[in-house]
Amino acid sequence: MNINDYFSEITAYFSPKVIGEVNDVFVKLAKIKGEDIPWHNHAHEDEAFFILEGELLFEEEGKDSFLLKKGDFYVVKQGVNHRVSSKEECRIMLIENKSTAHTGEVQSDITKSIEEQLNLR
Repeated sequence: MNINDYFSEITAYFSPKVIGEVNDVFVKLAKIKGEDIPWHNHAHEDEAFFILEGELLFEEEGKDSFLLKKGDFYVVKQGVNHRVSSKEECRIMLIENKSTAHTGEVQSDITKSIEEQLNLR
């Protein structure tokens, strides 16, 4: 498996795609560009972000925003409102429980179901 090969098949921003699973966890890839992610949280799951390329602006409610860069790893704890954005394309890996809804309970134009995330092509 070469992660770059998978990224070449991801054409939409803010559209995570499952590339593997470990027990009850999905490993996903996503391209981020722009500010389309709504404020949301995951009431019962933590969410891990690993930056593979580019920079990701991270915002958590009640905290100053911060920048994650290539090689950075960050875990959002369950129940914490957050959103991400990027001026230029950023490539990330997400590690999430299989039960984690893309944008939590918030539905938006970019929200993807688990079924959509499983369909890489």
